[in-house]
Amino acid sequence: MSCSFGTVLFPCFDMAEPRSPVSASVPHKLMVLPTPEGSTLEMDPLEYTLRKRLPRKLPKRRNDVYVNMKTDLKAQLARCQKLLDAHREICIHGLGLAINRAINIALQLQTSSQGALQLAANTSTVELIDDLEPDDLDEAGEPLTRTRNNSAIHIRVFHPNA
Repeated sequence: MSCSFGTVLFPCFDMAEPRSPVSASVPHKLMVLPTPEGSTLEMDPLEYTLRKRLPRKLPKRRNDVYVNMKTDLKAQLARCQKLLDAHREICIHGLGLAINRAINIALQLQTSSQGALQLAANTSTVELIDDLEPDDLDEAGEPLTRTRNNSAIHIRVFHPNA
């Protein structure tokens, strides 16, 4: 499944929750979204499917590691160790929920090296874009997009100069 943005296709993930009779009976609130013109738009979240686009990544270098919550922690740690054996430094990137895992990996690398490695961390805010696609194309309006911010961390793990 992919979403188009201009002429480029991006993979999309369907983050919609399944509807059940219980959730249908629970009262829900209308979402209020700002429009580009400066006004607001009310929308019923049950009439739209939320699709989160992948975040824009920094340029990928050989010594960059993008940590996520889906891959096994030990596998990510082993990959970082293998890269450190080949390079003097690596950069570990974590976004949102993966920030804690990125910090954990960096600290485990430092501990396993008996202090031979140093860490330098930078934080940033990343703008993410979500697509809201109507479930019923006849009744609902056109697809909507919304932007949101998420925290990120970039940890440089390196051997100090002797």
